[in-house]
Amino acid sequence: MAAVPDDAADPTPAGRYAPSPSGDLHLGNLRTALLAWLFARSTGRRFLLRIDDLDRVRPGAQERQLADLAALGLDWDGPVVRQSGRLPRYDAAIERLTAAGRTYECYCTRREIQQAATAPHGPMGAYPGTCRDLTEAARARKRAEGRPAALRLRADVHEFTVHDQLHGDYRGPVDDVVLRRGDGIPAYNLAVVVDDAEQGVDQVVRGDDLLPSTPRQAYLATLLGLPVPHYAHVPLVLNEEGKRLAKRDGAVTLADRRALGNTPEQVLALLAGSLGLAGNTPSQVLARFDPALLPGQPWIVSPDRLLQPSGCP
Repeated sequence: MAAVPDDAADPTPAGRYAPSPSGDLHLGNLRTALLAWLFARSTGRRFLLRIDDLDRVRPGAQERQLADLAALGLDWDGPVVRQSGRLPRYDAAIERLTAAGRTYECYCTRREIQQAATAPHGPMGAYPGTCRDLTEAARARKRAEGRPAALRLRADVHEFTVHDQLHGDYRGPVDDVVLRRGDGIPAYNLAVVVDDAEQGVDQVVRGDDLLPSTPRQAYLATLLGLPVPHYAHVPLVLNEEGKRLAKRDGAVTLADRRALGNTPEQVLALLAGSLGLAGNTPSQVLARFDPALLPGQPWIVSPDRLLQPSGCP
């Protein structure tokens, strides 16, 4: 069931950064992008950019995101790939899973899932398997009611272990994850697995809030006969309330910082300093980069200091 890599002409392994074009990148996003670039370049990997645009897309956001990354001095290899142009790839993966008896239709609404009891052996909020064993007659009744059907994975494990460079072995829950939504759009967990494998991405660096979903993705990769990437889930940037950084927290985007008089080089130096590194260009930061010395805790930023033209949060 294995897929052929997208870029068979270049077998060099790759890392990647894959933002969703739902808005401008803030300091937390830019910091993760810098880290993904550092991990890739320090290990001789290619660095790829992919736009994960299967969900909400804000007009002009992806263009501004790419411009901001370039302004910071981050470079990437090859063209930018957009998930919206890869739908046949996801359909083919779903067809392979269906042919192997690994999928089933689900007619549950989000509210019904939230109100149902959690699946046995599953985490809080895990899909309880309501539609897993419906008879054909029951499915026909659901269709007659006009209920749109999502397509779910028929998992045969409850947990799966992945290895993370910063967190070590992590064993997390696996449930019957959605592969195709009720509106016909492939789900993120499937798309990211297919994309990484076909692009030759064997190193995934992203925020540690995504670590709990990683066992599901790694398990799905094994079912598709695809390699499981090397993972590094890095600490987030949080506000003083311990919540993820957001626009309401002050001057958090590159455009905001520029309006206060900061240059992109100063913003890069700010991000580097939060990692215990120094430099105002990516190559300068790369010269001092050691994953083993990265801080293990979130970077907490202060709204008051973010309003200062050159203050370090």
